[in-house]
Amino acid sequence: MLVAAFLFACMGVLVKLGAEHFSTAEMVFYRSLMGVAITWLAVRHYRLTLRTNHWKTHCSRGLTGLGSLLMFFYCITELPLATAISLNYTWPLFMAMLSTLILKEKLHWSMVLALVVGFVGVIFLLRPTLHNDQWEAALLGLISGFFTAIAYMNVKQLGNLGESEWRVVFYFTVISTVVTGIWLLFTTFNPVTRQNLHLLIGIGITATLAQLAMTRAYHTGTTLVVGALGYSTVLFASIWGISIWNEILPPVAWLGMVLIILGGAISGILNYRMLIAVVRK
Repeated sequence: MLVAAFLFACMGVLVKLGAEHFSTAEMVFYRSLMGVAITWLAVRHYRLTLRTNHWKTHCSRGLTGLGSLLMFFYCITELPLATAISLNYTWPLFMAMLSTLILKEKLHWSMVLALVVGFVGVIFLLRPTLHNDQWEAALLGLISGFFTAIAYMNVKQLGNLGESEWRVVFYFTVISTVVTGIWLLFTTFNPVTRQNLHLLIGIGITATLAQLAMTRAYHTGTTLVVGALGYSTVLFASIWGISIWNEILPPVAWLGMVLIILGGAISGILNYRMLIAVVRK
């Protein structure tokens, strides 16, 4: 998960740089197309099968993941990198809410505390850092966190069903490529040149390798540990933002990020304890 976190932060840097040359849909398309090529070559090399009986779950993971990705990429282009990634990383809070609403799990006071802490962190993060014309991007960043929660629930479900990480990532990238490709048929493609080709290649490679590392982490690791390590993406993104764009955030914004991480960590711990309790029963 540490590898995935670092690569996701690198992808964010390349997306922010690529916004000068390509639209959000184009970057998602090329990122997904390269993901299809990489995973297809790996599947052929390792002689793996792509046959699956879980199309519904793959489609759910693909469409929700694509929606999250489109909004997340747009958010990266409009906001400071650390802010954009922090908003997307509200997904553990949304996952706690979904577990209560969809899975009908009991909402304990400690979980309420985690949700309150996390969303207070969102307020602290946004208030001092956003201009009036950035609130739309911030809202999309939060919505991307909601869709990410659904997508990660699907990833965990596919892992429990025995689907390999290669198969999960392959179908996700196929769905993303097809949908964004159809979308771009009705819009305009910006020219790919030698000056910007390296950005597209970098986005595709870092995103695909990060997806594989993240999927392997959720398949084989403890959910609590994996979720906690995932927050290191915010740290890596902060370092990149400061070093490249001099994105110095005020102290209250850093406090907001800490509260988001704290709220997500508390919800992850509580979800893990409830899971262990169910297994023991």
